[in-house]
Amino acid sequence: MHEEFFVSTIFNDYIANPIAARMIPYFPQLGEWIDYHPGHDVLPPHLVMIILVSVGLTVFAVWMRRRLSVDDPGVIQQSLELAFEAILDFMKNLIGAGHKAFFPIIGSLFLFILTCNLLGLFPGFMSPTSNINVTLGCAIIVFVYYHFHGLKTHGFVKYMAHFAGPSLVLAPLLFPIEIISHLARPFSLSVRLFGNIFAEEMIITSLNGIFPFLIALPVMMLALFASTVQAFIFIVLTTVYVGGAVEQSHH
Repeated sequence: MHEEFFVSTIFNDYIANPIAARMIPYFPQLGEWIDYHPGHDVLPPHLVMIILVSVGLTVFAVWMRRRLSVDDPGVIQQSLELAFEAILDFMKNLIGAGHKAFFPIIGSLFLFILTCNLLGLFPGFMSPTSNINVTLGCAIIVFVYYHFHGLKTHGFVKYMAHFAGPSLVLAPLLFPIEIISHLARPFSLSVRLFGNIFAEEMIITSLNGIFPFLIALPVMMLALFASTVQAFIFIVLTTVYVGGAVEQSHH
């Protein structure tokens, strides 16, 4: 059973459930696929929160694009520019030339994960990243993305040779170790983010139940910092993986 949240309940009651009830008679297989039962919510809370985050970021991007100004940048624009310049700087250090080509996915991941992390600090919401399915999805995207660019940059043979190490003598030993190491990366990325955000939400929820707005408030301020750090760590590791996949093309 999923924990209920006010926002997800409202979304299901007035949007998702009515849409599903109208569509199921025409598409019975859809009902089996989403495991639809009358009286039960169609979407679990973490999916509702992902929809809200995605729509919110899209609306914010459209709104922000209309307010961009070279002569008179606002506070929000200046803050975003500082953040993006910081991300580009460390990307350049880790990837080298051509780092800007990878900024759209890395910058988007940072905004998405940061927003998801912070969403749980508001009453009635939850952090989607406190669900392992969400963090694993992000990690799989990273896994496919950097391997795709590694194959695109070097070709299949040269990219596979990258896993064998510099010596043919050690290749039979290093190759399986490298493969296992890369396969473990989605697990480590997803569990690290999930574990920290899940524990953060559990602590805040427990303290709010015992000491409403007294002890929990300083913890929420700490959670604000921790959420930002976790989003930054995720994209740092993503950048390291991308840099390792394409590094030879810049030498």
